[in-house]
Amino acid sequence: MTRRRKLTGAVVGAVAGGAAVAVAAVVGLGSASSSAAGSGSGGGSPARLAVSDGYIPQPLLTDMAAAYLTVRNTGGGAAELTSVTTPLAAHVTLHTTVGTTMRQVMSLPVPAGGSLALGLGADHLMLENLTRRPAVGDKVTLTLHFTHATPATVTVTVPVRPTTYRPGG
Repeated sequence: MTRRRKLTGAVVGAVAGGAAVAVAAVVGLGSASSSAAGSGSGGGSPARLAVSDGYIPQPLLTDMAAAYLTVRNTGGGAAELTSVTTPLAAHVTLHTTVGTTMRQVMSLPVPAGGSLALGLGADHLMLENLTRRPAVGDKVTLTLHFTHATPATVTVTVPVRPTTYRPGG
């Protein structure tokens, strides 16, 4: 088993188990917010996206972290989050989590009139090959790339929180 898979397994255990020492980032009640209006798929009005409640817990590892946020779609058409870029990491991958199993996916849906909530023990972003280990209080820029939305990108700045931070707590 490669080092990366072992570390990913450790992250899954921390994320799925809700451990107090989370290796992954969690969506917080940060002030990051941005929006995009677009031509969503399906009928009705176009996808209208707003991103909020994002944060990254300070990672325990020097090369991997997770990020959480919420994407709301108030439009009548669905959109899909297809990728994320950030100066903090060489790669950002999209993951779903069911039970204790984390699986990388190519996209995450943002339903018409609904939301995509990325959070602890659920769908999330993995920031891999970090350029540096961020400190609590740092701000990190994330650029989210969508299909079926115009503009197709939304850029937000999210805070780095302590690893023990829990939204609403």
